[in-house]
Order: sequence, then C-alpha cells, then structure tokens
Amino acid sequence: MKIQTQSRSKGFTLVEIMIVVAIIALLAAIAVPGFLRARKRSQATTLLNDLRLIDNAKEQYAMEYMKVVASPVGNDLKGYFKNSSILYNAASNDMGTGILDGKIAGVQYFINDTNTLPSINTNGAFSDVCDSSFWSPYSSN
Repeated sequence: MKIQTQSRSKGFTLVEIMIVVAIIALLAAIAVPGFLRARKRSQATTLLNDLRLIDNAKEQYAMEYMKVVASPVGNDLKGYFKNSSILYNAASNDMGTGILDGKIAGVQYFINDTNTLPSINTNGAFSDVCDSSFWSPYSSN
C-alpha cells in the first residue's frame, strides 16, 4: 500500500506581500513629512547658532581693537572662527557685504558694523518651521 504525502511549498502569497508593502508605504507617508520638517528646523537652528558666533566674533574684535563707534568689520573676523569651519572659509573669501553659507544654500549673512547685530536673509525659506520670534534678537527676512 502506498501512502500519499501532501507536499505543500511554504512561502508568502502575492496578497500577503502586497499587504506588507502597503503597510510600509503608509508608514513612510506618515514619517517622511515629519522628518523633512525636523531637518529644516535643524538647519534654521544651525543658522541661528552661526549668527551667535558671528556676533561673538564681532564683540571680541571690537574689544580687542577698542572699536567704540560703528566701524566696518571687513575681513578682520576670520581669526575669530575655528580654522577650516564654514564661517572661517566664508570669512576668508568675502565679508564686506555679507557671506554665503556653503551648507545651507541661498542663505546670506549680513555682518554689518561693530555696533549692529548681524542679520540673515533666508528669503522666507524657514517661515513654515519657525516664526519671527525664533530669530530674536537677530533679524531675518
């Protein structure tokens, strides 16, 4: 007498695989906007920190060279930034009218003079993640 054994191949059906792919796509659709918002907010925080560094460098420069009146800073701030940093490299190039940040494209810092706080021109790029009070005391356009 011959005994028949059922051989059943093991694996996932097409419907099961499609359900898993749909769940992964749904999770990605929920997570990606939050990730992009967090990334943009961290870029804005980096820009605000750069403004603080520029302001501190201007204050150190003014104290070291006894600048009490509004005097232009020019290329003199280069020595107050860490070597090979983005602000150091930008200060090496041009600081007369402002410097462009190499990390976050399209953002321009305005150094101004020793008595005026530095400002930034973001062209409204961060208006959806931070309001105007975020940039206080520095101004943003």
